[in-house]
Amino acid sequence: MAVLVEAISVIVRRDSINRSYIGGWAGFLSHVPNSTLCADNELARVGFMDPKNVERFISDLQHHGLVFLSDGKSIDIAVIDQQQGPTELCDWLEFARLPFGDHGGYIAACWLFEGPRIAAGLHVSELKFNLATPAGWTFEGSLSERFIFVPNEKSMDRLKYLRSENGCDVFLDTSTGHEVFKSQ
Repeated sequence: MAVLVEAISVIVRRDSINRSYIGGWAGFLSHVPNSTLCADNELARVGFMDPKNVERFISDLQHHGLVFLSDGKSIDIAVIDQQQGPTELCDWLEFARLPFGDHGGYIAACWLFEGPRIAAGLHVSELKFNLATPAGWTFEGSLSERFIFVPNEKSMDRLKYLRSENGCDVFLDTSTGHEVFKSQ
């Protein structure tokens, strides 16, 4: 099984939640700050658009008993960028951009892998696996389908403010016709 990675994803080992998180799985669920949670039997994923929100969530996870980094390596928690992959060394996680659907689309995903690493490249225990996604997620209209990064210095040339929604400002990207989101 694998979990979807979009924007900046915080990935948490389920065995760590069960073993170390104060309140266990139910406690973890009560502290998830948005509706992007998806999980399989091994990993839980929560997505964010803003690094500051990632830092706050990780701080909360640590406050409840989990360990982010030790000697530069991810222990219970990993941060995964949709385009670049893990932001820190993480020897228990695999990340890849994989073909998705029948229309040439791609998604980013990660999965737990603790087996032997015989050579460079991706390590999988099965050639086919299911993808855990947030409730109601569809590829059409998702960040996976239409991810775009606009550097701050160019954003005002392309973006037209539309509204505020769920703690984000929503803009129209005039070059693509798509809505983009920016944390407030």
